[in-house]
Amino acid sequence: MSKVATTVLCAALSCASVAGAAATMVKAAAPALPIRIAMIDGLSGSFTNAGEAVVRNLQLAIEGVNARGGVKLPDGKHPLMLATFDNKQGVEDSLTEFKRVTDQHIPFVVQGNSSAVALALVDAINKHNQRAPDNRVLFLNYAAVDPSLTNDKCSYWHFRFDADADMRMNALTEVIKDDSQAKRVYLIGQDYTFGRQVARSARSMLAAKRPDIAIVGDELHPIGKIKDFSPYAAKIKASGADTVITGNWGNDLTLLIKAARDAGMNTKFYTFYANALGAPAAIGDAGIGRVRAVAEWHPNAGGADSDAFYSRFRQRYPEPKDDYVHMRMHVLINMLAAAIEKAGSTEAAAVAKALEGAQFSNSFYRAAMRATDHQLIPPLYVSVMQKRDGGSVRFDNEGSGYGFKTERYFDAALTALPTSCKMQRP
Repeated sequence: MSKVATTVLCAALSCASVAGAAATMVKAAAPALPIRIAMIDGLSGSFTNAGEAVVRNLQLAIEGVNARGGVKLPDGKHPLMLATFDNKQGVEDSLTEFKRVTDQHIPFVVQGNSSAVALALVDAINKHNQRAPDNRVLFLNYAAVDPSLTNDKCSYWHFRFDADADMRMNALTEVIKDDSQAKRVYLIGQDYTFGRQVARSARSMLAAKRPDIAIVGDELHPIGKIKDFSPYAAKIKASGADTVITGNWGNDLTLLIKAARDAGMNTKFYTFYANALGAPAAIGDAGIGRVRAVAEWHPNAGGADSDAFYSRFRQRYPEPKDDYVHMRMHVLINMLAAAIEKAGSTEAAAVAKALEGAQFSNSFYRAAMRATDHQLIPPLYVSVMQKRDGGSVRFDNEGSGYGFKTERYFDAALTALPTSCKMQRP
């Protein structure tokens, strides 16, 4: 309001009234403060592509919530905002970045691309929340799948939105169980908590479901440090393995599959993550009918609404290299927004209570957050690599010409496994 306008109004009204009206106008014009979400993950180094891919998924989901007006709180609607913190895929760097997050009083942390980091963050958040009850933090995990996170290491302050390694392995081994050609299996993975758990889970489940199968190799390699996987491919080939099981992700998966292709290996690959981050193009024709992946959803899952969801992502991120879509990041953001509204607050304990038992559903996906251990119970698809055909494989991955076709679908009711969680609640 200009000085002249104020003088004129003061002639007819009390200046106190004019000052009050001006303050009201300024207050009404002030934008609502955003609800900040801190992503602590690798945005540099060997796994930059994985971290950047997550940012795109989270950002699109946030844009969707904000397009609806944001998140409703007692004082009005607030937009969500993503703040990124690069942990260089290391535990110590993650803890340093977490301190920056708490210094800025950001109430929500998201992370996923390392179970070792997730376990360290759970411990740090448990201690921080006990020490600073007026600045508590909630940890929302989109990809760290070590089962201990919702078993013996479970925490009231941690929620996992991805199927854990045992849930994924259970689905893969159900398919292997029915594969009469599977006789000799080679296990290979990254040498950290997740890779070791994948190997243990594969051995245990194969022994129970297919005791006739021989494990002809069980190998771990340094995470993110191998540039040439040809020696590993040679060992797999020499073992006579007809089937490979791996939890590798990022460049460790892409380079492994490239080496297998170059070695002329005629084996099936059962993977957690072969449907993204350059893997389909690296595999090429050698993967048709041979490479499988397990996920909570995939672009060719089917249905008009599923197709529309994927098409919206591709319109927002049209570059082939950016074609990495996972339902769980979108579920995380939408369930968080709903929980904040239900709690009427961004306070961590209140939002955690609202998330327990919460459900997410649309016409093509349905999942629920189990209250006992904070593990999302999602559906799972095991899909097999094929050439794009315009029919059951309508969409390819990353412009490669190759996509994935559903081989087995497991409803959420079939994916849940028991938990040993004994949660300490505030």
